Amino acid sequence: MSWLGPEEWQAVGLSIKVAFWATLLSLPFGVLCAYALARWTFRGKMVLNGLIHLPLILPPVVTGYLLLMAFGRRGPVGEFLEAQLGLVLAFRWTGAVLAAAVMAFPLMVRAIRLGIEAVDVRLEEAAATLGAPAWAVFLTVTLPLILPGIVAGTALAAAKAMGEFGATITFVSNIPGETRTLPSAIYSFLQVPGGEAPALRLVAVSVAVALLALAASEWLARRAARRITGA
Repeated sequence: MSWLGPEEWQAVGLSIKVAFWATLLSLPFGVLCAYALARWTFRGKMVLNGLIHLPLILPPVVTGYLLLMAFGRRGPVGEFLEAQLGLVLAFRWTGAVLAAAVMAFPLMVRAIRLGIEAVDVRLEEAAATLGAPAWAVFLTVTLPLILPGIVAGTALAAAKAMGEFGATITFVSNIPGETRTLPSAIYSFLQVPGGEAPALRLVAVSVAVALLALAASEWLARRAARRITGA
């Protein structure tokens, strides 16, 4: 007999799916934004930094409502995506990916930015003086050195995406089989009599997944650091 019921497995599977795509799609933008904040000087840098970290400050429900206004079927972006690409985000699992990515993005950027700021700029300058173009310097010098930060940021983002609730339920609701992730399922079970047992099982799964993600992040970061230092 399975420890989790079909509905519970469905919520677990959907949460993993949402977290995977939210993290994967965010990673290139996270590296770019972290590098821009750490290395570039440009007008509007403080504005960009504020926008990136805004989801950490705003109540998640507010973030979800703003996403609904912008990416809903009647929102400017959502209407364009549906008309041009046939992509609907509101009340779909794809919208849950967007909400989770937005909420996890600041944690990813912060971890990667700290990794970039820890790199000695003179190493990059030395490579540039040898005639290497900027993209080659980044790929061969900067990227290997910031790999532990990327790993840590990716794991933090994935864990945050797995546990995202407020923005997700506001933007895509709590539809079984479509948008009901682990936190939404726990909330739903707690609203009905006799739902404490399945809710507790999902809480245990959430804790186990979070601890596993953190342990994997620590192990991968240390392994990457050893490869860089040659230890």
